[in-house]
Amino acid sequence: MKLFLILLLLLPLPSLATDIEVRALFSGAALFVIDGENELLKKGQVSSSGVELVEASPREAVVRIEGKTRTLQLSDRISSTYETPENVQVLITMAPNRQYITAGSINGRPVRYLVDTGANVVAINSNAARMLGLRVEDGIRVNTSTASEDVQATMVMIDEMVVGEITRNNVQAVIIDGENPKEILLGMSFLQHVDISENAGLMVLTSKL
Repeated sequence: MKLFLILLLLLPLPSLATDIEVRALFSGAALFVIDGENELLKKGQVSSSGVELVEASPREAVVRIEGKTRTLQLSDRISSTYETPENVQVLITMAPNRQYITAGSINGRPVRYLVDTGANVVAINSNAARMLGLRVEDGIRVNTSTASEDVQATMVMIDEMVVGEITRNNVQAVIIDGENPKEILLGMSFLQHVDISENAGLMVLTSKL
């Protein structure tokens, strides 16, 4: 009997899924129902079940669960055992300024993207790149053109880019000297890996197989 009990203790315990539902969104905070319990998390806080709120706005929340980053909107409900389907879609609503802006991450750090199908590559200003830990020393100096001028830039490779639930590795990008562009431009070096459709102020990005 003692030997039997010892063997039971040595057996791995089954992992339990964490169910999460978004109930309310605020700037820097979000209200979740986690495993049936209401829990208000502020940016940077981690729940007792290991759900970390990375970023929050009235539109969406970025959470990290078991090392994976997810972007959730109001009433979204997920489980920590979620498996990414073969085709993943990201829905982006047009902003009042008629731009499409969405959230994601670069090398695990939360960011906002401005979708720009006219940009050949992802473009980041040098200040933002520095905050994201992207090193110009590892890149190649190039000349590039914006809508108004020719500028100096550095070509780099981003290890991991996440847009919504779509992840791509080794994405080409340019780091442009100075403070422009203000937003990170989600250019074709990423967008070539998705199908893009737009209708009545809604853009849909669908991952390609």
